[in-house]
Amino acid sequence: MGAGAAARRSVPRRGIRVAAVAAVPVLLLVLQGVAVWRGYEGPLTSLARDYVGTPKSMTVPWAGLILALVGISARRRVIAFGAAVVIDLAFAGARVLMGGPFTVGNGPVLVLTALALVAWLRWTGIERRDALHAAALGALLVLATKVGDVWLHITADVRPQVLDQYVMLADHALGDPAWVMGRVLETLGPLPDAVLHWVYIELPAAAIVVAVWQLRSVVTAGRWPNHYLVRTFLVLGLVGPLVYILFPVVGPIFAYGVDGNGFQLGNFWPNVVPPLDRAPEAIAFDSFSPRNCMPSMHTAWALALFLHTRRNADGSLAPTWLRWGGMFWLLCTLAATLGFGYHYGVDLVAGAVLCLTVESALREPERGWGWFRIRLVAGGAMVLVTLLLGYRYLAVHMADYPVVAGSIVSALLAALAAGFHATWFARRRADRPAEPAAATLPAESAEAVTATADPLDTTVVGPDGITADPVRPRVR
Repeated sequence: MGAGAAARRSVPRRGIRVAAVAAVPVLLLVLQGVAVWRGYEGPLTSLARDYVGTPKSMTVPWAGLILALVGISARRRVIAFGAAVVIDLAFAGARVLMGGPFTVGNGPVLVLTALALVAWLRWTGIERRDALHAAALGALLVLATKVGDVWLHITADVRPQVLDQYVMLADHALGDPAWVMGRVLETLGPLPDAVLHWVYIELPAAAIVVAVWQLRSVVTAGRWPNHYLVRTFLVLGLVGPLVYILFPVVGPIFAYGVDGNGFQLGNFWPNVVPPLDRAPEAIAFDSFSPRNCMPSMHTAWALALFLHTRRNADGSLAPTWLRWGGMFWLLCTLAATLGFGYHYGVDLVAGAVLCLTVESALREPERGWGWFRIRLVAGGAMVLVTLLLGYRYLAVHMADYPVVAGSIVSALLAALAAGFHATWFARRRADRPAEPAAATLPAESAEAVTATADPLDTTVVGPDGITADPVRPRVR
């Protein structure tokens, strides 16, 4: 009966995977058509440049290939990586000789494609499955950036007006942090500015480091972890940008600064906080600046990276270098999003809420969808909707009563974060000490402890009170 149930479950899962794979080329074709119609570069055109032209990004193609390499043996990794380097140098050299820029990215895209084809046509069994799985992740990373570029153009097309006046008022409840951080960066000078720019731009590279660390044992262990950073990144990239259409915002440096191309409300940022306009309205803006502030996806992705650098798959602490690296990247990303005028403070709060909600939906899938998960996901969605409605319709009141409004916004985020920590982190720490404690007791006492205090050895009782069948310790 158990085998039959597993077989029945595998059928819809297989159907979902087939539908998802089929949806990718359909989406690319649709977006390519929209791009041609509206006059900007489409995803297929950009992808063709990665193969035979000048790549748009130097980092993303290499990040995609490195991610794909986790699914093959060490010997094949060396061969594939070396081939990508040689091809890239050949393309870059030819481009420079023809008077073009020195940039890289062709080699990894070509090798990634070749790797997927060889695995599909020549390899079999687990070897084929692991290689195709990893290659698909690498390809999705590359394609997601192409889709994202087109989507940013679409946000400017379909939302000619922006809501920055409302967000500016709401941000007053948090103390106008973009203006504060902007002035701090001006005071600190060029070195911190350069570091923060590098961190902000190279977020995908940091994510690949974490993902490779999480997937480093896929080939040797013969299994994939139930959850890892790439899944969260991709789902966030799918869900978050939908809010851009619902709540179009361009950011302080555009709406209140010199980068507004004549559409700005004044050159206030970062030296002067604009006077509070208690009659806000949607303002017309240019046709090319992305409406990509609400929520802050850089905050959401950086927070996801931070969460995935806390612990190993077995619940033990991650290496010190990884934990400190995750914290460094999160703090620098938050400082950069505000200090460069790309976001308001309330954008960052919305991005953090989105990250915690999506991560709660994806983390530890083996535990199922009990009340412990439903309350977090539903609560996070409600908090996000509440924040957006408040920013839009209560902005004036938030500016008039900043202490009360700021406390409410902070409390909503803190409550969600506390629930997230209690569910996914504190519980793991509470589970772990029972095993060594039992080992130091006499035999009779050890049996009693095993029966009552260690749920991982016999019965698992979830936070929702549901008792599951006996299982082995979970592995994320």
